[in-house]
Amino acid sequence: MARNNFLLENVTVTGLADKGLSVGKDPEGKVVFIEGAVPGDVLDVRVLRKRKGYYQGLPQRFLILSDARQNPACRHFEDCGGCKWQHFRYENQLIEKERIVHDAFRRIAKVTIQEIRPILAAPQTFHYRNKMEFSFSNQRWRTKSELEAGSQKGENALGLHPPRFFNKVVDIEECLLMDPLADEIRNFVRSYAIDRQLSFYDSNKHQGFLRNMILRNSTLDQWMLVMSFGHEDIEAREDLLIAIKKAFPKINSLHYVINSKQNDTLYDQEILLASGDPYIEEKLGELLYKIRPKSFFQTNSQQAKQLYDIVKEFATLDKNQVVYDLYTGTGSIALYLAKDCRVMVGVEEVSDAIDDAKDNAAINQVENAHFYVGDVRHVFSDELIAQHGVPDVVITDPPRAGMHEKVIESILDADPGQIIYISCNPATQARDIHLLADRYQVEKIQPVDMFPHTNHIENVALLMRKS
Repeated sequence: MARNNFLLENVTVTGLADKGLSVGKDPEGKVVFIEGAVPGDVLDVRVLRKRKGYYQGLPQRFLILSDARQNPACRHFEDCGGCKWQHFRYENQLIEKERIVHDAFRRIAKVTIQEIRPILAAPQTFHYRNKMEFSFSNQRWRTKSELEAGSQKGENALGLHPPRFFNKVVDIEECLLMDPLADEIRNFVRSYAIDRQLSFYDSNKHQGFLRNMILRNSTLDQWMLVMSFGHEDIEAREDLLIAIKKAFPKINSLHYVINSKQNDTLYDQEILLASGDPYIEEKLGELLYKIRPKSFFQTNSQQAKQLYDIVKEFATLDKNQVVYDLYTGTGSIALYLAKDCRVMVGVEEVSDAIDDAKDNAAINQVENAHFYVGDVRHVFSDELIAQHGVPDVVITDPPRAGMHEKVIESILDADPGQIIYISCNPATQARDIHLLADRYQVEKIQPVDMFPHTNHIENVALLMRKS
């Protein structure tokens, strides 16, 4: 990768790209990916990197500002890595997200789509997330205004990482993505820790007491907090947890974990209950879900229900059908649809998620759902199909990387009448659908905006077996 530092003049921004970047062209047709610009801007770009076929750079001087620009609502927008598009009007965000989905199917899937539905907008563009993770750091990110003012504010911070600087943390006083109570809890913990001189984590040296905090809530107004500590200090830990519980009685599920590893992931750690219930509850439609600290659950509850309703509509199930839900997670979609079919089979490689799925099946008295743990490419097999029946419908909701080719081969061997493919990455979804296109016709696609002000897009595609 060659590094450069030169000016590309008079670049017109034409669209949005992955990871919150925008894409534009100069008058000679050179393609450049830019941070901080929106479609309609015309600017000079300082090129920092040159790659094969395109450049990457930063705005040097804006010549024309797009009519689609707006003032970002969040005071931390310029520094925080959470929201990329707050300076871009929401109606224009939807247009661009819809275009990204359409382009992926046109360029990569190369299929004809019988019905292209308009993107489903989020009912709330702020305060929509039900889960967020904040980091402690003794290396606070210095904002531009602080550097200009020569601020001497302390080094400790509790908040979110700035883009590309994972050893730094932006000290967040207000985050507009979650319920405002999250701000109160986070700011209380920060003040308590600074007052008592508790050590904030140093990610370079991998030492420090306070490491992370994970907040979850539900539409039933239940709250969970998981405090992650870099090492054990019984007295300091107990005093902090007691203080949190006393200040915020609405936290009905309070946990902690001692994580001395070099990475922050908690799936391989023992998370311990400090007080309250071991879970919080969420309700979508008629179903009640228990959510534990390690549970995967859609982080926008309102849009999750609309997403599940779309899947339900696309599936057009009856009581005689057998349905397989691949990459089922905690079985939230499988359980949502189980009452409408004869047999529901869910497969997921995370064992804790399958435990959640079985518990939630029991809570909701769903008796026709069966869940199996293991890699989908191995578990979704002739043996599983022999046990539960040939699938009439396959639902698949893989991670961003898409489906393994062996899973695609297994779906083709199973030959279901319908495939419903849910994806958070239109490019890999389109790639996989291209591999299914000889036998399956894309009947409908429905983009869903789960995460306003970010580059993330969910898309649901209905594939029907060709006659």
